[in-house]
Amino acid sequence: MSDQSWPTAITEIQPNSVRVRGYDIADLMGNASFGQAVYLILRGEMPTEAVGRLMESIVVSSIDHGATPPSVLSARTVASTGATLSASVAAGIMSINDHHGGAITNCAKQLDAIASHGEVQGMSLEEAAIHMIGEWKAQGKRMSGFGHRIHSADPRTARLFELTREAGAFGRHCETAMAVEAAFASMGKALPINVDGAIGAVLADLGFEPEVMNGLFMIARVPGLIAHVREEQTRMKPMRKVMPGAGVYDGPAARTMA
Repeated sequence: MSDQSWPTAITEIQPNSVRVRGYDIADLMGNASFGQAVYLILRGEMPTEAVGRLMESIVVSSIDHGATPPSVLSARTVASTGATLSASVAAGIMSINDHHGGAITNCAKQLDAIASHGEVQGMSLEEAAIHMIGEWKAQGKRMSGFGHRIHSADPRTARLFELTREAGAFGRHCETAMAVEAAFASMGKALPINVDGAIGAVLADLGFEPEVMNGLFMIARVPGLIAHVREEQTRMKPMRKVMPGAGVYDGPAARTMA
C-alpha cells in the first residue's frame, strides 16, 4: 500500500475481475438473490437463502406507499420543473430523514433500550416497555414505529414477522416490539407495530447497526420514486402544484400473485 492509498474492504477491482466482499460478482449473478447481495455488501458476509428472502421482503414492503409521502411529493415537484430523472429521484431520497423513514432507526434504538432496561432491572419486557414509554413521554419523546396515520393494522407487519420466524431470525428486538404493542394496549392506547417498527426490529435482530437502517429504506424506495417521476413526466403538465392528498388512484384493480 503506497503513501497515497487508502483502504476499503467492500469491493476489489482488478483487470477482468470484480469481487464483492471477496465473492466473484459473476458467481453472484444468477446464484445470489438481490436480498442476499444487499446483506452481503452491507454486512460483509453471505446470508442464508431464508435471510435473503427476508431482506427482499423488507425491500418489497417499503417499495411505495402512494403519492403522499414527502419523498414522493419532493420527487414529483422537482420532476414537474423539467428536471432529469436522476435529479428528481435524488430530491426524493434527500427527503428521507429523521421524520420520514427515520422511525426504522429510532425504533431499533428504543427497542434495544427497553430490552436492556428490562434485563438490568429484572423486569419483563412489557414492564420495561411501560416504564420507558412513561419516561420518554415525560421528556416529550415518542415511541417510534407504532401507530399509523392510515392503517389501524399495518398489513405488512404480520407478514414480515412471519417471514422473520421462518428465517429463524425472530429475536430480542422483535420480542420487545411485541411487548411494546402489548404495553400500549394495557395502557388503553392501541398502537400496533407499523412496518417501520417491524423493519427496525427485524434488522436489529439480523445484526444491522441502526445507522445503516435508513439506507435500507432508501434502497426500497428508489424503484417507487422512479415510477412516480416517470408518471409525473409523462402524464402531468409541467410546473403544476403538487397538492398532498389530491392524488386519485386509477391503476389496475386488485389482483393476486396466483
